[in-house]
Amino acid sequence: MHPLVLLLVVLLYFAALIGIALITGRKSDNASFFVGNHKSPWYLVAFGMIGASISGVTYISIPGEVGSTAFSYLQLVLGYFAGYLVIANILMPLYYKMNLSSIYVYLNHRLGLFSYKTGASFFQISRIIGSSFRLYLVAMVIDSYILARYGFPFWLSVLLTIVLIYIYSFRGGIRTIVYTDTLQTLFLIMGALLSIVFISRELGFNFGALFENIRHSRYAQVFVWDWKPGDNFFKHFLSGMFICIVMTGLDQDMMQKNLSCRNIGEAKKNMYWMSSLLIVVNIFFLSLGALLYIYAHAKGVIIENFSDSGLQAACPIRLFDPAQNGFYCSGTDELFPNLVFNYLQPGVGLIFILGLIAAAYSSADSALTALTTSFCVDFLGFREDNQRILTRKMVQVGFSVIIFLTIMIFKSLNNQSVINSLFTMAGYTYGPLLGMFAFGIFTKYQIRDRIVPYIAVLSPVFCYFLDRHSEQLLSGYVFGFELLIINGLLVFTGLYLFRKKKAD
Repeated sequence: MHPLVLLLVVLLYFAALIGIALITGRKSDNASFFVGNHKSPWYLVAFGMIGASISGVTYISIPGEVGSTAFSYLQLVLGYFAGYLVIANILMPLYYKMNLSSIYVYLNHRLGLFSYKTGASFFQISRIIGSSFRLYLVAMVIDSYILARYGFPFWLSVLLTIVLIYIYSFRGGIRTIVYTDTLQTLFLIMGALLSIVFISRELGFNFGALFENIRHSRYAQVFVWDWKPGDNFFKHFLSGMFICIVMTGLDQDMMQKNLSCRNIGEAKKNMYWMSSLLIVVNIFFLSLGALLYIYAHAKGVIIENFSDSGLQAACPIRLFDPAQNGFYCSGTDELFPNLVFNYLQPGVGLIFILGLIAAAYSSADSALTALTTSFCVDFLGFREDNQRILTRKMVQVGFSVIIFLTIMIFKSLNNQSVINSLFTMAGYTYGPLLGMFAFGIFTKYQIRDRIVPYIAVLSPVFCYFLDRHSEQLLSGYVFGFELLIINGLLVFTGLYLFRKKKAD
């Protein structure tokens, strides 16, 4: 498909998002920006949160990772479901009882000012890194397959991506995001399903043949019982549960949507439905990944480096480049776009671009809103009224610039699958939040509040050292995403050691 056609479709898509923003952003104030005036329909929140949870990382990275990890990612997703139950029945009732706009205000009430500012700061760092990883993917694809063909540099692709998010989110905030995320989740799911349909047709598979080919392929393995690898079932399940708790339940971005529901009953319904549907949607994406590899091998497009583990680390796959008439070393994130734009029929390219943009923007737009909300409430002391709206807009511009710069830094440093990068960073940055909230909820102790920032910084540093040397220190044990649990436990222990008398 011609890049100009793709560009026009993308512009029409954003025109629709801006139209929604104009309608929902009328007569908006800080209350609508922060919590949607507590009027968001729970079913729209639930459906939209699927897109926000999946993002462009799932859309590209998870299908690509199937080549090296098969369906073992589903172990993590099953852990998510357990995590959502914890969020719905422990964290959300607490947030609604306190009528919070920013969830980190809880830390101020329970532990103290330094804990409050530390928690909010770690969220800011975590969300900036996570959003930058996600937006990097969509900017990379738009750059490679659309703008670069007209001579535009990568930085311009990133800038346009962020500017468009700002345009449709700066007025209505979360009230707008609830509706735009619903539309984007619809496109995301349609993108995955239609891609499966078109690829199956090219391979001559009906539904039965599709199911049997995936089931009997080496990609269909779900469970890993060997205790040493990072993708062991118990490591993945527990990590998934805690990743979900911290990246949803302790994350202002994800919880802001839940806090916009009318009451705790509707917020719980949203969480139960979303967590169930998320398992189904991830199975679609894993199946898509298996199908992509089956197609690539059938067409002679791919070489996977099974024999040389050193080569596997440096060059996970080799893809055929039709323009150069030869193979080149590639990361697994490039498999899906390479097949879409070089081998599959043009309509698949259009579906891919719409699905990818929907996936990336459904998480990035709410992240920008959440970062703005957290900074305004947690550091500038805003309330849910009409005070300092201009300041709020300037804060949103500031975070847009920060995310832009972070993406550019990430592009110069990244050398692994984005999905692994994202969860690895989550282990370091969300761990202190896990430890602080767990200590506040499950103990009655007061703490020496001024020491909390030091504990929160030292714990990730220790975890980094432990991760780098675990094979030598622990008889070949390799940490996976469960490093997040260790990090949170270290912070919890540090707070316990510096506790004071029990709270009244």
